[in-house]
Amino acid sequence: MTGKHKKILSILIKAAIIVFAFWFIYHKIVANKNLQNFESLLKDIQWTEIVSVIGFVFFLMLVNWLLEAAKWKRLMSHIERISFWRAIESVFCGLTLAIFTPNRLGEYGGRVFFLSPKRRIVGIVAMTVGNIGQLVLTNVFGAIAACFFIYRFIPIDHLMFTAVVILASAFCLFFIVFYFNIQWLNGILLSFKFTRKYKKFYSILGRYRKGELFKIILFCLARYIVFSSQYFILFVWLVPGLHYADIVMMTCILFLIQSALPSLDLFDVGVRSVTAVELFKHVTDQHVAVIACTASIWLINIIIPAILGTYFVFKLNFFGTPKTH
Repeated sequence: MTGKHKKILSILIKAAIIVFAFWFIYHKIVANKNLQNFESLLKDIQWTEIVSVIGFVFFLMLVNWLLEAAKWKRLMSHIERISFWRAIESVFCGLTLAIFTPNRLGEYGGRVFFLSPKRRIVGIVAMTVGNIGQLVLTNVFGAIAACFFIYRFIPIDHLMFTAVVILASAFCLFFIVFYFNIQWLNGILLSFKFTRKYKKFYSILGRYRKGELFKIILFCLARYIVFSSQYFILFVWLVPGLHYADIVMMTCILFLIQSALPSLDLFDVGVRSVTAVELFKHVTDQHVAVIACTASIWLINIIIPAILGTYFVFKLNFFGTPKTH
């Protein structure tokens, strides 16, 4: 394929991604009654208060994805040096591709096409390390919150509850030990003849020592705190009478359940809303407010970043070597 043909094909692919993304977003927002519920909840609230709260939640969204960009830059330090701005571009572009791909698989493509072609597969491995770090925290905090939930709302005897706590502790310990010894995965893959020939792609796992993994998981923790705070702020604001500890507990369990379910970003808002109602019904009967909070966070955290990311889709480099300005 000539350079001219590659350029034309690249432009066509980018245009198709953007059109497809906007089509998906438009149809999902128009059909979303949960966002209309959110509007109805705001009708009796002063405009300055609405702007202040929603503005702060939006600001936290930006902080969340800037932290993810910083984490991505850190993950890439062993593979290819990229600037912080380059990391931001790739993260937001990945969010655009993630919205219409199952389990956010497009996010990988959106990021690695900002790398040199020979480092793209290794970049996927590095991104997986960061995602595992986020998953570890989601599972650990979710398991702890689930223990509190069972203690408060599910009638089981003391012996059974002790068994649940032991099981949850083992569950948390497994994820923590696995993450901080992720180089073990490198050794396991090398032990199989079939996977040994691909060692140049996954050998990067051996470079992530405990100190480096600790720094990466600090980024993950900061992100977890930020997007948990978004839920906390909206629930305190729109669902009266909720105890702060209950909001934290339910939010942690909600994240745990979401991480375990296969999803498509544009369509799992319904799953998020149903899950949130099922959890929060133990502490409030304000189901419309719960659904509205969940849907609004979906709009702010998923849809708006995906729209912003369409600008960076034009910078995707499918065939050449990207600049590392």
